Amino acid sequence: MGASRLEERLMCAMGLSDTAPVRFESCQTIPFGGVMLLLPFLLECGLMSYRSHYRQRQSGYYSFDNLIIIIAFIYLCRIKSFERIKHYSPGEFGKLVGYDRIPEVKTLRGMIGEITAQKRADLWASSLSQSWITEDAPELYYIDGHVQVYHGYLANLGKKHVSRQRLCLPGVMEFWVNASDGSPYFFVTAQVNEKMQQILSDQIIPQLLKLHPISDQRKSVMAECPDEPLFTLVFDREAYSPHFFAHLWDKHRIAVITYRKKVTDRWNESLFTDYTVPTTMEDEPMKLAEQTFNASDGKYPMREVRKLGKDGHQTSIVTTNKVLSTVMIASYMFARWVQENFFRYMRQEYALDKIIQYTVDELDGEIKVVNVEYNNVTYRIKKEREKLARRKAKLYEYEQKNPLQESDEKQNGTWMKNRLKVIENIEFMEQEVERLVKQRKEIPYKIMISQMPESSRYNQLNRESKVLQNVIKMICYRAETALSNQLAPHYKRANQEIRALIKSIIHSPVNMEVDQQNEKLKITLYPLSNQRCNYAVSKICEILNNTNTVYPGTNLKLNYKNATIKAVSGQDS
Repeated sequence: MGASRLEERLMCAMGLSDTAPVRFESCQTIPFGGVMLLLPFLLECGLMSYRSHYRQRQSGYYSFDNLIIIIAFIYLCRIKSFERIKHYSPGEFGKLVGYDRIPEVKTLRGMIGEITAQKRADLWASSLSQSWITEDAPELYYIDGHVQVYHGYLANLGKKHVSRQRLCLPGVMEFWVNASDGSPYFFVTAQVNEKMQQILSDQIIPQLLKLHPISDQRKSVMAECPDEPLFTLVFDREAYSPHFFAHLWDKHRIAVITYRKKVTDRWNESLFTDYTVPTTMEDEPMKLAEQTFNASDGKYPMREVRKLGKDGHQTSIVTTNKVLSTVMIASYMFARWVQENFFRYMRQEYALDKIIQYTVDELDGEIKVVNVEYNNVTYRIKKEREKLARRKAKLYEYEQKNPLQESDEKQNGTWMKNRLKVIENIEFMEQEVERLVKQRKEIPYKIMISQMPESSRYNQLNRESKVLQNVIKMICYRAETALSNQLAPHYKRANQEIRALIKSIIHSPVNMEVDQQNEKLKITLYPLSNQRCNYAVSKICEILNNTNTVYPGTNLKLNYKNATIKAVSGQDS
C-alpha cells in the first residue's frame, strides 16, 4: 500500500508543518493487530517516559512518539531486524499506529540517528530503573553477564568466552541485573575485558546503592537486627572471592549467594535432610545440609549449603546472608536460571544481540588492558610446556621398556638412538621454555590502550543506539510479563504456555473502529484456536477497558473486545 496522506507529507517535507498528527481509520483484518492489546502494558512500563529526556522532533512526517511505538511493535511482532520490515505490508502496519504507512527502513534508521544524537539513552534507562526498582522494592537481585558476539570488521574488540558456543570470540560483554521473576532492571556494558567482580565494584553496586529504596520500616528492621542485609546479590561463581564478599558486607551491608569454587571435600550423606524447596515452576524435593565454611586462610566465615543429587553429586552454595533459611538459600540460588531463561528468550524472540547502527567510538586511551603480546608469549609457553610434558612421558615409556638386559644388539642400538633423540628434544624444549619465560618478564602485563599498535588498538561499538534498543526491549519484555501475570489466573496451563499464548494474541488480526463521538478506538480481536484461550483474552479485555487507556497523541480511549462466536463461560474444551 502506498502513501495516502500526500498533502500532509508534502507540507512536512517542505517544512511548512510540524509532524503529522495520529489519525486512525476504521478498517478490518489488520495483521499483527493483537499487538494493540499490549499497548496499555507498554505505557504502564514507561514507554512514553522518554519524553522527559528527549527533545521532540520539530520537522518531518513522523514524530518520535510514532518512532518509539513502531519500534516496540516491531519487536513484539518478532520482526527481528529493521531490514525484514520490507517483507511486511507497510500500509497494514501503519494502520496500527494511526498513519497511512510506517517509514521505510532508510527513513527509520535516519530517525533513530536523530534521536540517538541527543545522547540521552542512559538517562532514560536510569529513570526507568529507578521507577521499576522503587515499585518492586526487591530484597534480592540476580546478576549475570551476556556476551554480544561481534562478527563485523569495523571494531577491534577483545575476545570473550561465549559459554553457549564454548569459544572465545570478539564481542561486547553486558552485565544484567534482574528481578527474581527474570524481569530486567538495568544493564551495564564492560568497556574492554572487565570481569564481573570489577564491574560489580565499579558500576553495579554504586548504581544499586543509588536506586535501591529503603523504607522507614526496612530501616527499623535493619536497626533491630544487625544481621539483616540491605539487599542480597545472587550470581554465579565467576565473581567468587571470600575477601570480596566480606568487603561488601563490612562496607555496604550487602549479602551474596553464589556457588563455591574448588570444592574438594565431601560431606557425609547422613547430614542431608529432605526439604521441599519452592522453585519458579513448582515445589521440588531436595536433600540439603548446612555447615559453616571458612576460606583457606581461616578468615571470612560463611554459611555453606549443599544439595545432594540423585547421582551423589554435592552442589555447594555459600552465602553471607545470616537470616535466610536453608530452604530459601537453595531456592534463590537454583532460581538463578530465570536469568538464563531471560537471556535465551531475548536472544530467540527479540534478537537481543542485533546491532542497529554499525558505528565505532574510541575508548579512553588511559584505560589499562592486558597486553596482547604478553598473552601471546604466555600461550606459546603453555604450548611448549605441553609438548615438553609429552616428550617426558615418551622418555618414561622408553625407560620402562629398557631392552638392555636382552642380547639383541640391534634392538639395543635402536632403543639407545631413540632415547637420546627424546632427551635432546627435552633439553631443547626446556631451553625454549626458559627463553620464553625470560622474554615474558620483559613484557609489561598491562598497558594503556594508547600504547597498543594502531592496527589492533581496542575501540568500542557505539553504545547509544544499543542502549536505546535494549531499553525498548526491556519495556517490551516487562509488558509481556505484566500481561502474562494478568492472564495466568484465567488460563489453566499458565506455567507451560503463557508466553506462547501471548505470541498467538500478537499475531492475531483485529478489526478497528473509530468512534469519534464517544472518543473511543474499538479494537475487536479475532478468535484464537480454542475456547480456553478466548476465555482468557475476554477477561483481559475487561481488565484493560477499565484502565481507560488513551492512545498517545489522540483523545481516543482504547476499547477491546474478543470476537468469539458465543459467550465463553469457562476454560473447558
